[in-house]
Amino acid sequence: MTVRMCTDVGGTFTDVVILDEDGTVEIFKSLSTPRDPVLGMMEGLRLAAESRRQTLRPLLGECHFLSHGSTVATNAFLEKRVGRIGLICTRGHRDILLFREGGKLNPFDWDLDYPEPFVPRQLTVGVTERISSEGEVLTPLVEEEVREAIGQLKEQSVEAIAIALLWSFVNPVHELRVAELVKEEWPEVPVSLSSVVNPVIREYRRTVGTAVDASLQPLVSSYVRHLKSRLADEGFRGDLYLLTSSGGITSPEDMAARPAYSVDSGPAVAPVAGRYFAHRELGLANVLTCDMGGTSFDVSRVSDGEIGVTLDWELGDERLSLPKVDVRSIGAGGGSIAWVDSGGLIRVGPKSTGSEPGPACYARGGQQATVTDAALVLGYYDPDNFAGGRMSLDTRAAEEALMVNVAEPLGLDLLTAAYTVWKTVCANMTEAIRDITVRQGIDPREYAMVAGGGAAGAHIVPIAADLGVCGLVIPRVAGVLSAFGGAVADLVREFHQAFLTSTDSFCYEGVNAVLETLTKLAGKFLDALSVPKGQRLVQYSVEARYPFQERELTIPLRRSAFDSPRDVDLLLEDFHETHKRVRGSMEPGQMAELTLWKARAVGLTAEMALATRRQTRVTATRESSSRAVFFADLGGMVSSTPVLDGSTLSAGDYIEGPAIIEQPTTAIVVFPATAVRVSEHGSFVVELEVR
Repeated sequence: MTVRMCTDVGGTFTDVVILDEDGTVEIFKSLSTPRDPVLGMMEGLRLAAESRRQTLRPLLGECHFLSHGSTVATNAFLEKRVGRIGLICTRGHRDILLFREGGKLNPFDWDLDYPEPFVPRQLTVGVTERISSEGEVLTPLVEEEVREAIGQLKEQSVEAIAIALLWSFVNPVHELRVAELVKEEWPEVPVSLSSVVNPVIREYRRTVGTAVDASLQPLVSSYVRHLKSRLADEGFRGDLYLLTSSGGITSPEDMAARPAYSVDSGPAVAPVAGRYFAHRELGLANVLTCDMGGTSFDVSRVSDGEIGVTLDWELGDERLSLPKVDVRSIGAGGGSIAWVDSGGLIRVGPKSTGSEPGPACYARGGQQATVTDAALVLGYYDPDNFAGGRMSLDTRAAEEALMVNVAEPLGLDLLTAAYTVWKTVCANMTEAIRDITVRQGIDPREYAMVAGGGAAGAHIVPIAADLGVCGLVIPRVAGVLSAFGGAVADLVREFHQAFLTSTDSFCYEGVNAVLETLTKLAGKFLDALSVPKGQRLVQYSVEARYPFQERELTIPLRRSAFDSPRDVDLLLEDFHETHKRVRGSMEPGQMAELTLWKARAVGLTAEMALATRRQTRVTATRESSSRAVFFADLGGMVSSTPVLDGSTLSAGDYIEGPAIIEQPTTAIVVFPATAVRVSEHGSFVVELEVR
């Protein structure tokens, strides 16, 4: 029997998902190992092998498909552990990364200095050349200056070179020549070109995206080699893929060539899993996917079955225009630290204890109060049966941390302090969901919710009820939701090219030439990965705006070529409707400017149906034990709250709250006035208002 697997290295835990040919799903967790993430991954795989009564080598020998995601690139960037890079730019523009986009987040902060540029000025070298906005060579490239620039950067011992010249995304001839000269003068140094990595308008974002890519080249290349070597040593001979920020998977070679697309790759595949379960369990195509792990809470939106991708997002202090699944993340995970600010107000996050030392209840030296500590004190977790019984939690340590850090500063008793922490983190997560729905013109009541992550089960039911979503699914694999998404994700890569035109003076020849180029690039990508013709899909879109607007909207294209004015009229209609839905207004009769054309190449992964569970009679509860659990609506601790073993539940079982359903990787709190039905696939479908 062959298996498909995904491993996802998070800030606290490393998740492993195994899908057998018959649709059986097995999930495992191991503690992450920040010093060497592959160690934590291999430990998770060993746990999986032991569960299947195998050793690691036979398990990997059966695996024909292994996808892998990690926080290596993201953490390295945020912690400033990226490679030392040099930047070659157009002469006179050395301060692009300093001045950025000209403004500042707080215009009334007169003491705010410019942030440090991503590439220090002494490692930024200008060369004489100039391309016009129409792609005409105004000033030829002075190659001798380029050679001098390379020599300077070599003396400075940079580990990679970013090349970002003005208007190179319109005509890359000078960037390509600079890259050739680098290879001649210094063949071993990695190079990133803005016309390849991020060919978009807006100079700062294009430049910083290229610089980020170059800075990650040494790290990601080394990590990919290390990962492949360790797997090969243990007998893996199947196909290895890496998760990308575009919401899919790609080859290790492609990722090493474009490492910036590994940033935030884990959360990007959670909506893939969300779409999968919303369709199978509820038959719905609008879904909000929430993933609460040990460090963060991630939320994303799928509308009409399409996962939202954005070109406007932040990474640390920088703002990028690289295509990325639109996932909003806040510091609200099980390990998020609860603290009291100078004004006497409770705060939760954004800092986290991670896996080392972890929450106080992990008894690994942590002394700060966390969300997990609060949930334990409230009775939501069993201290003797945490993480499938592989961990024991220290309730006394959790109580002491909450008393010292929250209860005493606020003058509260222990239970009230724990509930205050729990309530605060729930409010933070609710606002994060409103950011991606209500504040973008989306009514959450028209969406279902799929929740995952090891900590989600203790919080998500009241959040979903507060938002009024039309359905809530907590899959049996909720504790490893992103990893499951990686196991069923498609091969994905997005190509884009800038070309400015408008609907009232549409350049048919130019647009069709751009779309043809993008089609060829998409085909080349799918060819390189040997995707069969019948499993290929190319989706086209364009960034559009009304005249004088600063930001564009993404508009899907109905076809890959424009043959008549009617095609343009339909595009304009789609833009008006999207603008009204997202921004609340439209201007009939007004033309639209079209700036960036995109093609999303998709290699469809063979779909695997989940194994179904035997249907049994509907039962009120199937109690296995009970314990005291805190429910504010019932006045406090409920001494005999039923606690059910989720693995014993069958399709059709119906559990009314209050109750706890314990899973190996999560615990689901069924609150009063709500209920849970077990689906044929073993998912927990929540009824948010029991009639």
